[in-house]
Formats: sequence, structure tokens, C-alpha cells
Amino acid sequence: MVELKGIERRYRVGGQWVHALAGVDLIVPQGQFAAVVGPSGSGKSTLLNILGCLDRPDAGHYGLDGTDVSTFDDERASDFRNRRIGFVFQSFHLLPRLDRAGERAAACSGLHVTPRRT
Repeated sequence: MVELKGIERRYRVGGQWVHALAGVDLIVPQGQFAAVVGPSGSGKSTLLNILGCLDRPDAGHYGLDGTDVSTFDDERASDFRNRRIGFVFQSFHLLPRLDRAGERAAACSGLHVTPRRT
């Protein structure tokens, strides 16, 4: 289950603070799907970055399957993301393709890699 309570994220732009997210509450029960839609600049990417443990909120609580991930440091967030979160990229070409040597290196590092078909 995904649970957000009072999530806030702000950025400094020039000399001013801009609230990308202000008081966001969201619950997505286990097994359910949700879509994030809205106009440009409405905070969609910021929200997805927080949900994916790529960024941390400035305030509020983010719980994922009963774990409070809103306070994770970078290392713990990276480990949690690697083991528990999947990403589907809109622009798949942003990820480099691995050759056989790269696939072996990734597998040896503990990363699960499915060989691609050619």
C-alpha cells in the first residue's frame, strides 16, 4: 500500500521558494492502480520522484507497504528502490543497453538481468 500524508516539496528558484507539492495526501491500496495526471508544472514528476525514492519530501509522511521511507538516507533509499520498486520509463532510450560483458558484470553485482532477445 502507498500512503502519503501532508507531503511537501519545495525548491529554491532564484531568490524565491516554489512549492512543487503542498500538503499532498494519497492512499493507493495494495493491488490497486493509480494514474498521475495534470498540467505541466503541477508537480507530477516531483511526486513520482518521491514515490520512487529518488527524492525526499521536505515535510510529511510516505509509507510504502508499512515502511516509512520518507526519512531514508540516500543509501537506504537506493537499496529499498533496487529491491522493491519498479520503473517503466516513458523514454526507454535514456537507459544504456548492456552488452554481454555488461550483463555479466551486473549479474555479479547482484542485479537481476534478463538477457535481451536479438
